[in-house]
Amino acid sequence: MKHIIILGDGMADHQVDRLGGKTLLQYARPEYMNRLAKAGRCGRLVTVPEGFPPGSEVANTAILGYDLNKVYEGRGPLEAASIGYEMADDDFAIRCNIITPQWW
Repeated sequence: MKHIIILGDGMADHQVDRLGGKTLLQYARPEYMNRLAKAGRCGRLVTVPEGFPPGSEVANTAILGYDLNKVYEGRGPLEAASIGYEMADDDFAIRCNIITPQWW
């Protein structure tokens, strides 16, 4: 049996001024999401195991069935893998967001 897992990661995000103070989910046209929900099985579960930082990398890895105690090393190695970089045992990878003021 094949399954499709659809994760609405970030759908219930912060309100956006340009969208009239709505979240992305509130602004979206829900017809297709409603159709998927009616045709499939819906549920709610805790996706961030106790002791791990709340974030999509933790939740998505757990949903896919990985034992985070064995495989989770943070976002850096995931980002490295996403661009095809093969890490060596002595590599150290970190991930950060670059934020700049909008003065230019």
